[in-house]
Amino acid sequence: MKQPTFFEGVAVAVTASLLGSTLYSVLSSVLPAGAVLRLLIAGIGLAYVLYLLSRSRERLGRVTVVAGWTLVTGVIWFIEPPLMLFVLVQLGLIWLIRSLYFYSSVLPALADLGLNGLSLAAAIWASGQTGSVFLSLWCFFLVQALFVAIPGRLSRCNRQVPAGPESEDRFQHAHRAAETAVRKLSSIN
Repeated sequence: MKQPTFFEGVAVAVTASLLGSTLYSVLSSVLPAGAVLRLLIAGIGLAYVLYLLSRSRERLGRVTVVAGWTLVTGVIWFIEPPLMLFVLVQLGLIWLIRSLYFYSSVLPALADLGLNGLSLAAAIWASGQTGSVFLSLWCFFLVQALFVAIPGRLSRCNRQVPAGPESEDRFQHAHRAAETAVRKLSSIN
């Protein structure tokens, strides 16, 4: 699976902006503005989550993640909190999914949390300055595209563990533990 790139993120930003602003224009003549915004946020959020899952190398838990996202979004939709809280929940879900599927330590996940805050600030600023759904979505997803610049693991030093007797002992210990676990599982059946 190929890792996402910044230019892919820009393409996602253009697509989400065009689709979101078009749907907002069409649906706002039929539905109240608050309902349209919630529907767009949820729909674009689901599309972005599916994009992230499709670009992740991790294969496990995808159905569970989509089911969890659907459950949380359904509950928050039913509760009808203020629009900003609805946005924050969706943003938190995006952060959680990216943290689980793209990062292997806490520091990159925290950097991604900061990036999410920055993207929300950019979207609010664009909305306040222009009132344009297109520009708000564009600014939001353009900043989101920068998540590819966050390394999967941040550490002070990237040393390789030398292959010596100590590392072999740890491997042998882990190997024996795995064999014991498999034996226990097979004796249960």
